[in-house]
Amino acid sequence: MWEERDSRVPRQGRRTAGKPRVIIIGAGIGGLSTGCYAQMSGAETRIFERHVLPGGCCTAWSRQDYVFDYCIEWLTGTGRNNDASRVWRELGALDGKTIANFEMFNTVTDEDGRSVTFYNDPDRLEAHLLEISPGDARPIRAFCRDLRRFTRINLYPFLTPGPLQSPRERAAALRVVLPSFALLWRTAVTRMESFCDRFEDPLLRRAFPFIFFQDHEVFPLLPYLFNMASAFHLNAGFPQGGSLGLARSVEERYTELGGRVDYRARVERVLVEDDRAIGVELRGGERHFADHVVSACDGVTTIDGLLGGRYTSPKIDKLFTEMMSRPDVLYPGVVSAFVGLNEELDPAARHSTTYLLSDEDSAALPGVLQNSLVVQVRSRYSDGFAPPGKSVMHCTYFSDYDSWKQLRRTDRKAYRARKQEVADFIRAFLERQYPGIGRAIEVMDVASPTTTERYTGVRGGSILGWKSFTPADDVITGLINKDRMRLPGLDGFSMAGQWFGGGSLIRAAASGRFVTQYLCKELGLDFRAWERGGTTPWHPDKLGKLPQLETHRVR
Repeated sequence: MWEERDSRVPRQGRRTAGKPRVIIIGAGIGGLSTGCYAQMSGAETRIFERHVLPGGCCTAWSRQDYVFDYCIEWLTGTGRNNDASRVWRELGALDGKTIANFEMFNTVTDEDGRSVTFYNDPDRLEAHLLEISPGDARPIRAFCRDLRRFTRINLYPFLTPGPLQSPRERAAALRVVLPSFALLWRTAVTRMESFCDRFEDPLLRRAFPFIFFQDHEVFPLLPYLFNMASAFHLNAGFPQGGSLGLARSVEERYTELGGRVDYRARVERVLVEDDRAIGVELRGGERHFADHVVSACDGVTTIDGLLGGRYTSPKIDKLFTEMMSRPDVLYPGVVSAFVGLNEELDPAARHSTTYLLSDEDSAALPGVLQNSLVVQVRSRYSDGFAPPGKSVMHCTYFSDYDSWKQLRRTDRKAYRARKQEVADFIRAFLERQYPGIGRAIEVMDVASPTTTERYTGVRGGSILGWKSFTPADDVITGLINKDRMRLPGLDGFSMAGQWFGGGSLIRAAASGRFVTQYLCKELGLDFRAWERGGTTPWHPDKLGKLPQLETHRVR
């Protein structure tokens, strides 16, 4: 049984009898993953989560009978025979689920209606691009040639942190990396921005950075080629049930292993005695003690809030003070507008399109950062997102957090009016792209970056966190490999999740695997992991009861 002690009772000893006990703060993917692996390895764990749902930003909500899926656009590891897939199957995330795989990543359409589709098949992509712009044959063939090379690489390093890798694991990685080292190095140092300068056609020059729906700005060629090659091998699909479905499946795996999640349980501080974490205190004063505490929640909340800024280092300060204010390192917030339609859309329509906006449209869309709007037909991604005969669209764009936060803080009426402006723009824009669609719209919902922060706790509404291929990568690599996901001067405490393991769901899940392997070394446990292997078909009822986020709705 777990201890629930009054604050007047002193902590006795450093280890409890029986299984070592681990408290995990946050039931996002990183926290749930940590719980699963710790349970498999013989620890007794308990997760405290402030929200009513698992998943953190990997979530969904409802309006009427529609499900508005918020997070996943593609998931690395939906295939077989690779380490990313192994992580998800150990966590039970894909058990019993179908996977939606699309033949293209995205379509990009400019203001004049010209479009380019980024097919995953390099041969089809090359033929399509050459048809659009024969004069750009040289960069087109170079990109597609590299894409073919990436389809022959099977490298997903998500099983073991570097310091704990066995000689066999290191040798296996080298066998993959060494033959492709020149390719990996060249595509890692070639910025997409500079590559696009080679194109003569203005559409291709503008469209390539939007392969991943929105421009990631600092990315080199490597992640584009890597993920398109993954999609070509059906290893970057969309799992049935979507974002919340993924979180629910991992939650189910966790509780089957004997873990416990306490919802509506907000941790206010980590209890520390003699520079060792010994437990947590919840809002309201209730205290819980354990042999080890893992924080898998927001980074700034962890460092400055739960620990009061007492345990830090130049590395931590750089990450959560300096880099938090750098737009070249931290992803901006996102505005999401969901549209429920009382009709089925043409199944031949593109599942995802990025529209490059005119100056006039950009001026009319509140807070838009990249003069672009992503429109996805989400009801094509999974069953259960819309009632039979109906559809759901998700319209999203990068937006600045500060203006939304300031408006909500100072003038709620103006804040709601701004969200209504987004809804009005989306309605009019969709009507231009799909004439007559306005008559079918029966529900709309708009979530701003402050909505994300309020309901998930993620700083600045940045659901993607740190940008890859930036200085943040080096700091995070140091946290994982050198600091072993710990803070200087504090024993009995570790960190997991996207803020300490890097952005993307697979990296958040891998962070739970990594931190548990380090944890097992401290607690004297043998790290163990195995695939769940469940075959019971997944059903939308497994989503459970979904919240409805806002009282004030857009029209």
